[in-house]
Amino acid sequence: MTSNNEIKLITSLHQKKYRIKHGLFVAEGAKLIADLFHSNLKLKYFFAQEGTLPGLPSPEYLSEKELQKMSALKNTNGWLAVFQIPDEETIPDDDLIVVLDTVRDPGNLGTIIRLCDWFGVKHLVCSEDTVDSFNPKVVQSTMGSIARVTIHYTSIVEFLTTTKLPIFGAVLEGDNVYKTSLPEAAVLVMGSEANGISESILTKLNHRITIPNFRKSEGAESLNVATATGILLNEFRRSIER
Repeated sequence: MTSNNEIKLITSLHQKKYRIKHGLFVAEGAKLIADLFHSNLKLKYFFAQEGTLPGLPSPEYLSEKELQKMSALKNTNGWLAVFQIPDEETIPDDDLIVVLDTVRDPGNLGTIIRLCDWFGVKHLVCSEDTVDSFNPKVVQSTMGSIARVTIHYTSIVEFLTTTKLPIFGAVLEGDNVYKTSLPEAAVLVMGSEANGISESILTKLNHRITIPNFRKSEGAESLNVATATGILLNEFRRSIER
């Protein structure tokens, strides 16, 4: 039977400081939980209203009201689990790395993590003021991809100063990405939704690239950061196949 202390612990994981303190995060939904478990993340607690999931241990069964107490969702979906936050791995210097500068929207970060997973980007480097990747909203929007992408939080300037990889940055005034030769191994820097790439980071770029706007008259001023990341990752990977 779930104790009040366990409920209190799991509820506290909705806040970043307690996720860091305990090294744990919450995931909700049958498909997400199964994906994380089968991706070898360590399962600490597992609850459900009813049913079982193939290959997973039997959950502890709770009422909808009990699950809602621990849920970060407006309405619980009947499945909730707590996983251990995986250890970070060393950032390689022979692969494609995505860097995010002050991306604060959970939905955008979750989508970018999914894009990294789709395009085989195993490491995502985030500025320290980027939204926490184990925020419940981010975890839900990754749909399991968070288990296959290692996310690092660090000083972007320091990382870009030490990396041996060529550094590409997405800016409004840059070289047309469709006419740019893109290497297999590189760093791709994406800026914040509101302000783009910070001035201190712009000075570290080797190459400035842009996605051209094909609308000749007035229209959208910029692309959503997740949309732009997807287009640019596609171009990096497509260059390998050319």
